[in-house]
Parts: sequence; structure tokens; C-alpha cells
Amino acid sequence: MAVAKTLGQFIIEKQSDFPYKKGEISRLLRDLGIAAKIVNKAVNKAGLMGILGEAGTQNVQGENQKKLDIYANQQFISALKNGGECCIVVSEENDDFVYIDSEISKNAKYIVAIDPLDGSSNIDVNVSVGTVFSIYRRKSPAGKVAIDEILQKGTEQLASGYIIYGSSTMLVYTTGKGVNGFTLDTSIGEFCLSHPDMRIPVTGQVYSINEGYYSHFPEGVKQYIKYCQVEDKDTYRPYTSRYIGSFVADVHRNIIQGGIFIYPSTAQAPGGKLRLLYECNPLAFIIEQAGGVASDGYNRILELEPYELHQRSPIFIGSREMVKKAEEMMDSFSPQIKYVSMVKAKNINIQP
Repeated sequence: MAVAKTLGQFIIEKQSDFPYKKGEISRLLRDLGIAAKIVNKAVNKAGLMGILGEAGTQNVQGENQKKLDIYANQQFISALKNGGECCIVVSEENDDFVYIDSEISKNAKYIVAIDPLDGSSNIDVNVSVGTVFSIYRRKSPAGKVAIDEILQKGTEQLASGYIIYGSSTMLVYTTGKGVNGFTLDTSIGEFCLSHPDMRIPVTGQVYSINEGYYSHFPEGVKQYIKYCQVEDKDTYRPYTSRYIGSFVADVHRNIIQGGIFIYPSTAQAPGGKLRLLYECNPLAFIIEQAGGVASDGYNRILELEPYELHQRSPIFIGSREMVKKAEEMMDSFSPQIKYVSMVKAKNINIQP
């Protein structure tokens, strides 16, 4: 039986694929991997460690924080601080960006945007949760980091990835040279290559959306759901509805099996629900590198102009043919949303 290649060994072999090739991104991925192992242990023993349930606080979006949300956030920020390559962390759990001010990081050139524990509403019922991250390079060589260095388009990402804490724990990442997945072997404490060159099928038979909000969806989304439910042997419909409620878990399944995940705008959340910098952009980068598509219904996610740290966006992400069909439905049945979407995509200020 062949010995599995570890994440560290793989990174060394693929060093030429990394931007700037000086080892900084490699070390950042190492630091994130270390924190992931710590969080994995906490997730697996949460009920025994007394860190299940609500923390009694809210994040900047007004969402109740779980104890594990706060714990995971602390672990990732600590690992990045100790690694010395990161100067700024943008996290779902912090109102403002976190400036890493330490002797070891005084010359750090990288910005990490992270959702430390995606799907945390599922923690207490033992459903898969995950971590999502993005890595950017600051634009100026030194001095105080300007806000425009943080608010970069998804196309500027140097690397992105996610960790899924499920029946097994996996770390999946891309540096723009394809997508590779590593499963945590707890017997040796290492992430080992298990899913080389991950590719999402061109189409699939699964659609993921919270249909409880159906009455609040744009007409284009309603028409796409109806399309998914109509019987048609040539296109293998009706499709199966699968919604886990953890963005990472739903997207991970669709990468493996094919499918589409949709979190559209709604009457209550016209700007969408998921955050652009640390949820939509990193997974869009991965999906595109795996051969899929990520869109806000009209525009490529990676080309959206960010204007604030916790900016939200609708997202249609997954197999190419399925996302393109959904975009057709949005264009045909929800043209009134298209103009607003294009304005936001270009960050144009419209005066009343």
C-alpha cells in the first residue's frame, strides 16, 4: 500500500505553482492547517468540552454567535499571528478587520479573509460545518494597510480554500493551478492527499436551496426550481433537492457529485445573505478552478467590486450547465433585478 502524500510534502513539490514562490503562501497554508486541526478536535469533542450552544453575543451581522464560532475565530487568528506572514485578518466574527501587530509580522504582506466556522447553526445537532478562507497580497510594500488593499476583487485572490469537518475532515485549496483535497489522518495528525485534481461534473442532478423561503424568492429562482422539478428523461429530471444548510458542505458535495447551490436575494435580504469576501469569493475561486461557475445570477462573482468588509451577495454556484440555466431563468423572469445587480457589480454610486 502506497504511503499517502502529506499536505506539507505536496506544497513543497508544487512550490513553483505558488505566487511569488518565496514560501509565504506555503507557510500561510501551513498555519491555516494547524488551526484546522485544533478546531477539528474541538468540533469532535464539543459536547465534552462545554462549548456547544450560544455564546450570548452577536456578530456584526446581528447573528447569534455560537461558543465554537468564537473558539474557531480565536484559533485561526492566533495561528496566523504566530506564523508571521499575515498582516490583516477579515473575519465574520469581528466587526472590523484585525491588524496583526507583532514583531514577527512587521513585514507581512498578506491579508486573510475567513469565515472560521461556516454553518455554525448546525453545530448543536452534529451536522457538518466548515471553515472558508481567502488569501490576498497587500498592494503597498509597507506602512499602514489601506482599506482598498483589503477590498480586492475575487480575481485578486492568490489562494483560497475550505476545511469541512464531517465524517472525515478535509482541507481543499487552490492557488489558481487546479484544486486538490486532503483528508486528515488522525493517526498521524497530518492532512494527506486524497482527492487530487478535483473536477466538478459539467452537470448534475442535485439542487440545493432553502425552499422554506420560496415565496420570497425572485421569479427567476422560482422558475428554475419548477424546471428542476419537471420530469424530463433527456435531462435526467426531476432533480433531487438536497440542502444541508452549511455552505461548505453543500458546495463540497456538489463538487464531488455535480449540482448547484443557490442562495438568492429575497424580499427580506435584497442584497443576498452570504458574505462576498470570505464566503462567496473563496468558494467561487475553487469552483472555477474545478471547472464550474459562480454567479450572482447575472455577473461573475469574482468580478464583483467589494465596497465593505461584510458585504453580502446572492450566489448561484456549481456545475456549469446548471448555473448557466439558472442565469437564463433570472435574465428572462427577473430582469428588474438585473440593473441593480450590475450597478452593485461595478460599485457605482447612484444619486437619488
